[in-house]
Amino acid sequence: MITAKLSNYRITPRKVRLVADMIRGKSIEQAQVILVNVSKKAKHPLAGLLDSAVANAKNNFQIEKDNLIVKEIRVDQGFVLKRSMPMSKGSAFPIKKRTSHISLVLAPKVIKSSKK
Repeated sequence: MITAKLSNYRITPRKVRLVADMIRGKSIEQAQVILVNVSKKAKHPLAGLLDSAVANAKNNFQIEKDNLIVKEIRVDQGFVLKRSMPMSKGSAFPIKKRTSHISLVLAPKVIKSSKK
């Protein structure tokens, strides 16, 4: 399995999952086109992670990117930075700054042969 991981990225998992769902199951070329054209902030780390996984495939397994698909992309919650905002009468309002762990798995394309 060809994998790449990104840990503790400072965007909430909910926002990253919107972009991750767009490229799940797509070929590498389609995923790169989607990541270039989507207007979300999470496109930058996912594009870098996809490039890293493709480089892993080429260097470690000698597989070209034309033969790969995004088999699995998982976005999990990382640690939460807990901050507080001062409010009236000396009270504090909690703020949770969430982080994401992203893992990407690539697989070779399966060519289906038709039996006649």
